Amino acid sequence: MPADWVAIRSEFPALQNWTYLNTATFGQLPRRATEAVNRHFLHRDEMACWDFLGWFDDADRIRESVARLIHCEAGDIAFIQNVASALSLLIDGIEWKDGDRIVTLRDEFPNNIYHPSILETRGVQCVEVDWSGFYQAIDERTRLVAMSTVNYTSGLRPAAEEVSHYLRERGVVLYLDGTQSVGALEFDTARVRPDILAVHGYKWLLSPNGAGFMYVAPELREKLQPSVIGWRSHKDWRNVDHLHHGAPEFKHEAEKYEGGMLPFPLLYAMGASVEMMLEIGPAEIESRVLGLTAQLRDSLRAMGASVLDGRDYCSPITAARFGNVEASRLARELKQRRVLVSARHDNVRISIHFYNNEEDLERFSRELQALL
Repeated sequence: MPADWVAIRSEFPALQNWTYLNTATFGQLPRRATEAVNRHFLHRDEMACWDFLGWFDDADRIRESVARLIHCEAGDIAFIQNVASALSLLIDGIEWKDGDRIVTLRDEFPNNIYHPSILETRGVQCVEVDWSGFYQAIDERTRLVAMSTVNYTSGLRPAAEEVSHYLRERGVVLYLDGTQSVGALEFDTARVRPDILAVHGYKWLLSPNGAGFMYVAPELREKLQPSVIGWRSHKDWRNVDHLHHGAPEFKHEAEKYEGGMLPFPLLYAMGASVEMMLEIGPAEIESRVLGLTAQLRDSLRAMGASVLDGRDYCSPITAARFGNVEASRLARELKQRRVLVSARHDNVRISIHFYNNEEDLERFSRELQALL
């Protein structure tokens, strides 16, 4: 049965007042996510929190939903507060040697540049390359590749499955930041096989800040030690009447990387949004997103914009330039007209999710044309 996009759109209150084409900055929360948070707080009051261990059962159900969304096992999923935490865990867990290399793409999200660059004091080289020269940059000294599934400013979508296969053959660890695609585009962990996929849910997963997850491959979990150690680190942490005293024995599941208490209100919201996406269907969502994006790009080209397009840019993010017209000024003036986009690195960045529709595109085009 086809998705009822009108009913789905009504789940997002902010869309009543804004033409919102800016999910690459923040996703909008559906009503059901807010309601899930409110139910949790009401439940706390009702039960005085005596049943808090049951909240972890709920978290495990959310873990299962996330696993279904990206095609992996629930035991592969750990909750995180942001993707910087996941990358830090990985980088701190590798035994670096002088001369090792980390490769990332040019103009990557700063996370993938800042932390690797700090290792240069230990003789580790951080290399930024264009996508066209990526494979040539991988050599026998390369230990780690850190990249985004979709670039936050240009919409570049590297061929993750091909990259992963190439790196696996050479023993290079692959870290993927899926924050700018998971929730809008399908991601099949079983096919791509990254070592880590980290996703902060506040963009395309339509979740609050601080709700996210990481997939950690079983093979990597054998070697990668937790960096956050807390009362939930020991495998028998649910036995709260007799918590283990002594060195913890870690589980094999990715849960061992969580360490302590979870941000349950945020996770309940993320769980509600993920369930919504599973109900609609990830394939249906991707088709909707890319179909609207194709219409947008046609409209932009008709207005004389230079648009990054083609197979490597098949993503929800569109980067457009209008000659000498300043992108930041266009974004500011569109906001005054209640049309929200962003400016990134001299591009007007327009990002479409499944809650958008053709009327949004028409209004954006009309207001932009008036400004141009």
